[in-house]
Amino acid sequence: QVQLVESGGGLVQAGGSLRLSCAASGRTFSRNAMGWFRRAPGKEREFVSAITWGVVATYYADSVKGRFTISRDNAKNTVYLQMNSLKPEDTAIYYCAASPSNYYITQAANYNDWGQGTQVTVSS
Repeated sequence: QVQLVESGGGLVQAGGSLRLSCAASGRTFSRNAMGWFRRAPGKEREFVSAITWGVVATYYADSVKGRFTISRDNAKNTVYLQMNSLKPEDTAIYYCAASPSNYYITQAANYNDWGQGTQVTVSS
């Protein structure tokens, strides 16, 4: 099992930036694919971004491609989500998640462990 704690959320104006962090403990972090998902008010949870373990590959939802960047620091057991050019429609609770597999990591069902979430609010 992996324990995950997100941080870095907050209130920002449209066009601004935030960097989310997710600190992991427990199962070997470097052997987990990590993902970011979000849930906006009244909407279902959706995939945002993911990063594999080992030979690193990254994945993004079309809605954030070119604006968000996922990265990981295995020495710090932390995954990051740099969010630039934020829009009001990015407002949501953002969750990080861990998976022991590099397959199907754009799908929430593939993740075993989840953080408690961090609120991101983008004002217009």
